[in-house]
Amino acid sequence: MQTSPRINLSDRIREAVEAEIVSGKLFAGSRIDEQELMERFNVSRTPAREAIQQLISAGLVTNVPRHGAVVATLSLTEYIAMLEMLTELEGLAARLSARRMPAAQRRALEEALDACDAAAARDDSEAYDKANRWFHETIYDGSLNDVLARQLRLMRLRMRHPQRSLFDRPNRIRNSLAEHRAILDAILAGDEVAAARAMAMHISSGGNVYVDAVARGRVEREAVPPAAAPARLKSRVA
Repeated sequence: MQTSPRINLSDRIREAVEAEIVSGKLFAGSRIDEQELMERFNVSRTPAREAIQQLISAGLVTNVPRHGAVVATLSLTEYIAMLEMLTELEGLAARLSARRMPAAQRRALEEALDACDAAAARDDSEAYDKANRWFHETIYDGSLNDVLARQLRLMRLRMRHPQRSLFDRPNRIRNSLAEHRAILDAILAGDEVAAARAMAMHISSGGNVYVDAVARGRVEREAVPPAAAPARLKSRVA
């Protein structure tokens, strides 16, 4: 059975928009214009509209009255809720990777850590951000659980805008690198409990850097209800 060419077009458009969210070209509140997508990808209205609908269904884009489709804004309350989920799921991915990550991906994980180390030595936040994504995605793949990997990638996409600022915070690159080393050591040792614990501590530590920065007014606060009080996240993986 062949896949519809129209569906392939809509997937291609969706993937291009997702890549621009990851790169920072599109940020929270950026308009996703149907006509612009049609012209840019030389497609009819239907695949452009289907791509936007896929992005809306994934929670990456939302329809705003009188503005149309825009990249979704993540409130602090939503960010904290997603961070709790991410902590548990990343911990599970690390646990499964310690159990069954193939040798080739273990080597790739070491290479990703080397890239993190090199970026940290240059204090290059952009390069570190890229190497950090490589490190985590290698663990997703190493879990050998495609459903888990897809869910984690989607969550990372939705949380992309606030997380882009993490490595500009004082000492975050240095602390993140040390946390990555602990995760790698546990995975290579096959210690599932230690891998899950190290990953949970890593995710909650990074998330709390952002929450604290918002509380101190050091980063822009996105659509946070006035009564919402930042709450620090505690790691609960045993």
